[in-house]
Formats: sequence, structure tokens, C-alpha cells
Amino acid sequence: MKSNFLLVIATLFICSSASSQEYYLHCGKILNTQSGKELSNQTIIVSKNKITKIQDGFIPKAKSEDIEIDLKNKYVLPDLIDLHVHIEGEHDSNSYMSKYIDNEADIAFQSVGCAEVTLLAGFTTVRDLGGTGVNISLRNAINKGIVKGPRIFTAGKAISTTGGHADPTNGSNRKLVGDPGPHEGVINSPEEAVKAVRERYKEGADVIKITATGGVLSVAKNGKNPQFSIEEIKAITTTAKDYNMLTAAHAHGDEGIQRAILGGIKTIEHGTFMSEETMELMKKYDAYLVPTLSAGKEVEKNAEIAGFYPDIIVPKAREIGPKLKATFAKAYKKGVKIAFGTDAGVFNHGLNAKEFGYMVEAGMPPLEAIQSATITNAMLLGIGDQAGQIKENFLADIIAVDENPVSTIRTLEKVVFVMKDGKIYKN
Repeated sequence: MKSNFLLVIATLFICSSASSQEYYLHCGKILNTQSGKELSNQTIIVSKNKITKIQDGFIPKAKSEDIEIDLKNKYVLPDLIDLHVHIEGEHDSNSYMSKYIDNEADIAFQSVGCAEVTLLAGFTTVRDLGGTGVNISLRNAINKGIVKGPRIFTAGKAISTTGGHADPTNGSNRKLVGDPGPHEGVINSPEEAVKAVRERYKEGADVIKITATGGVLSVAKNGKNPQFSIEEIKAITTTAKDYNMLTAAHAHGDEGIQRAILGGIKTIEHGTFMSEETMELMKKYDAYLVPTLSAGKEVEKNAEIAGFYPDIIVPKAREIGPKLKATFAKAYKKGVKIAFGTDAGVFNHGLNAKEFGYMVEAGMPPLEAIQSATITNAMLLGIGDQAGQIKENFLADIIAVDENPVSTIRTLEKVVFVMKDGKIYKN
């Protein structure tokens, strides 16, 4: 009896010690993402999943069970956030057949690897903008600690119109097409639009994504035409607001972009053929452009590989790919607000940080590119008081690189340290 009692006491002592264990991160340089200033020789103290203190100098650990992490020769930043990924898999030449072959379990197994490599690349939070619904289960599994991955805000299934980009039956045999409706994310009236949003909420989605125009990779001829009426879009955004859900619109063609903005959509994804008039409209309505330059580079490259895409897609990929960068450069110069997003899944996950280099090449200063992936994105996701900065009482989502990213932006492609929620995943 006595030995059992001692065992219980010992167990309680071990659990208590583990729960009070703190990390002391000795940081040579910390980038203040708000001011752009560097802080030298600082100690970040992490308790559980929060930054509890930031102190001058390299403070020794307070308790024997605490852990010191040597980042004295590194540049330390807050978590990176990608506002446009498709976490369930990666597009390749087999993707158009895979949707008829793969089961949800197959997709789930693929998604686990995509999630982990994204996290290890320094992206501790992402917004997933459409998949089969496995993305919701993946988010839940990550939150439970079953698999490793970033914090996911997911749209579940994107909302489309019949035959539009994200209609899951595009390119299907007539016998397999059927008549998908709001449950499958396909709408054709304001009433159906409302139901589709409520279906996404019911399934557990965090955000709403619509496909306001045609797209590059869908098996359909037109990549630019508008595919929703303004009334349908307003029904979606009004309902999404009721459920406190951020809205996003895939949009390439100018008319579709304008309808999305006027309909109340917050972030415009791609924005390829946006006119100067539409750029002014974005500023007026406080909408954000998510440029996804990485996806443009990828589809342009793959269009030149014989057989990689169905023939109907190749002309769209050749046209839209090169145009993205030019539009982004013009929109930035005109003062359109920019949020960081890559469309990872169109290219391999884990390469998300290449987007920074493309943004800088197009004329955006490195610090502003970094701010778009930290402060701006945290604010848009409603976690601006918890993420996007190295700050006391913020989440302990911390990364480190070898060089100063403000002077060498591509160092962000080689993250050497990753902490998410106070747990180290890469060191």
C-alpha cells in the first residue's frame, strides 16, 4: 500500500515538473515584424504554448528541468501564415484520373505528408481553400495531436456554380455527372448560395471560398468568365458574416473580380486580369489581393510538358501564368492591400516560401512581404492578438533562419527552427 502511495506521489511530481517546464530561447536577432527593427541578444521564455517573457541578454534557465535553445547565431521571426493552400494533396499529371480512383482514405494519407512538410517549412498556420472535406478531418487530427501539421483554417469544399471552376463533376463522363447541388458546393441561385454556406458551416468549415470566375486547372474552356451573379455573391457573404466566416474568391477575369468585390468578398485570390479600375475598387472596399505567384510559375512551366495537362487546360496555363506577376506589381504600386498566399498544392507543399522571392522580384520590399505573411494574415484570420508577432502573451509560434530575411529574402526558404504552440518540431 505504501509503495503504491509513493508511486502516485512520484508520478504527480513528474507530471507537475513537465507541465512547469519552460523553454529559454537565446536569440541573436529578433525581427520585430511591426516596426521592422531588430532586437539583439534577447531571451524568449516560453511556457506551455505562450511567450511569457522577452528579456534583454541571454538569461540562464531558472529550473533544472527547463530547456535552453541556442539561436544566438540566428534570425528569429514569428510564425509564417499562408492564406491559400490546398493541403489534401499535390497536383500532377495523374490528378485528373485520381479523382475517380482515390478514396477519402487515400486522400487522407496524402494530406498527412503535405501538412508535415508545410509545418517544417516554417508555416505554422494556413488557410486551406478547398478540397474534398478531408481537409476538415485533417485540421481536427492536427488539433488533437494525432498528426503533425500547421494550424488550419479550412473552407472544406469550395462553392461553385454548375460547370464552374470547382464543380467536382467537370470533365466527367455523362453517366457520372449527376446534378450536384449546395451539399456538394454547387449553387445556381441566392437561395442555394445561402444553403451552401450553411452546409459548409454544418460540416465544420472555418472560412468560405467561392470560384467567382473560370479557372486554369478545371476541365473547362474559359478561365476568365464570371460565374456568379452579384446577388448570389451577396447571399454568400451575408450568410458567411452571420457565422463569422472570412470569405475568399478565386478570380482571374476582371468582371468576376468586380462582382466579388461589390458582393462583399474580403480576399481576391490570383486577380490575374484585374484592371486599374478594379484596383481602385479594391482599395475603396478594403479588399485584399492574394497573388499566388508561385502557382502562376508552376502552371506556366507544366504547360510546356507534353501530356501533363489535358489539352483544354494548356492555353489557359500559358496565358495566365506570366500575367500574374505583372498584375501583382501594378496592384502593389497602386496601393492595393496584399496578403500572402501561394496556392500550394498546385506546386509541391513545403516550397511556400519561394513566394517571398517572387514578390520581391515584382517590386514589393522584403519587410512588407514578410508583414503580409505575418501581421496582415493574422489580422485577416482574426488571430491578430495571438499571432504574427514575437510578443509577450502571444502564441509560441516561432521560426529561425540563418540570415537576415530583410536583406536576404530567400533565407526564408531554409528555415532551421520551428516551434508551434510551444512545441519544437525542427531544430
